[in-house]
Amino acid sequence: MKLLAQFSFWLTGWKKVGEYPENTPKSVMIAAPHTSNWDFFYARAAFFLLGIPVKTTIKKEAMFFPLNLVLKFFGVIPIDRNKKSEGLSKKSSMVDAMVQLFNEREELVIMITPEGTRRYVPRWKTGFYHVARKAQVPIILGYLDYKKKQAGIGPVMYPSGDFEQDLEIIMDFYRGVTGKYPDQGVR
Repeated sequence: MKLLAQFSFWLTGWKKVGEYPENTPKSVMIAAPHTSNWDFFYARAAFFLLGIPVKTTIKKEAMFFPLNLVLKFFGVIPIDRNKKSEGLSKKSSMVDAMVQLFNEREELVIMITPEGTRRYVPRWKTGFYHVARKAQVPIILGYLDYKKKQAGIGPVMYPSGDFEQDLEIIMDFYRGVTGKYPDQGVR
């Protein structure tokens, strides 16, 4: 897959930028801006080239045969939200289920698109932040810049607990990144 990713980047003129931070076995990787279905192709190729075993999550109901074979190949982990969280009597939230994944593994990088859609949203979903804070893992700012044809790793952020302040720092970084459809990205 790495050779195919290298060939794809060479053919399309894309470059990988940055490296995954050493000694960081667990993290939440933001993938933004997310404005096109092509984002998955370039992000997946970049992760192969960077050697990052990134995973994504999906509701377990979407993991049916034969689609589950393809999804597992691309690192998709099913989430069973009907399971009760450890110590709780109610169904787990996506955040709790993802935190549990971090608690069960020695190494895990979960990619999350905080927009939750490919369209412009005035406010990102907050789950990525809460997962990182509760799991006590860093947030790594991954990006695709279509203007520069770069797929990269940006700064690493440790949640401070002040969501609004941390989000502003994150948004400042992404305001300099151009999605495939720029009018749908961060403003």
